[in-house]
Amino acid sequence: MNMFRVALTGLALVGLYGSHAGAQSSDKPVTVIELFTSQSCYSCPPAEAYLGELSKEDDIVALEYHVDYWNRINYGRHGRWVDEFSSPEMTQRQRAYNLAIRNTGAVYTPQMVIDGREEAVGSRRGEVQQLVSKVRADDPARVGVAVSDLKDGGISISLPDNLRGGADVWLVTFIRENTTQVVRGENHGKTLTSHNIVRKVRHVRAWDGKAAIFDLSRDELELEPGQGCAILVQDERPGPVLGASYCPDNVGVSS
Repeated sequence: MNMFRVALTGLALVGLYGSHAGAQSSDKPVTVIELFTSQSCYSCPPAEAYLGELSKEDDIVALEYHVDYWNRINYGRHGRWVDEFSSPEMTQRQRAYNLAIRNTGAVYTPQMVIDGREEAVGSRRGEVQQLVSKVRADDPARVGVAVSDLKDGGISISLPDNLRGGADVWLVTFIRENTTQVVRGENHGKTLTSHNIVRKVRHVRAWDGKAAIFDLSRDELELEPGQGCAILVQDERPGPVLGASYCPDNVGVSS
């Protein structure tokens, strides 16, 4: 585990509820696992491989965020490797989570955040599974979120009338899978495959907690080829999961 102490900035975002294909909704709670990682981190590949396994589970939503602080690390004669998927926004998100969960601005990789409530070293499978069981037992209820595809390639989002005080709704877009040949830095010579690499997190709207249906067009989604998306509902930044859903797999393609 690699530790870095950094100043507090930024935002956090949590939650998913659903599965990948078709019109998305579920009565079965889905646990959100967010991995903070870097292609320049030597101890991160096992956690990334584990996230790839988790991404195939029906009751797990797995997202991967690439932080930027590893880009500055010079690994002797192998030099530095700048992670093409990294950004300050992903680092800021991780910092906010750590302040909320661990009461510290320090961050490390690989770190998994479970349902926005708990955290663990991403390669410690047993600990992650224990925390998944814990968050499900602590709060089995979720806001039901239904996401269906529209003919123009957009989505329709349906929210119930069951949340006092309301929340915010977010759109997360991600690359479904990517393989990178790393030639410099700590992971020089390795081939890394990543899943659900988050590219953007955007605020959709404030929700008053009452029944609502609203649409996002294909242009509003801003999806690129090979990308998917998810709708997240959260009460505050950072905060626990309230509910969410993947977008259907065919979103972004007009019929």
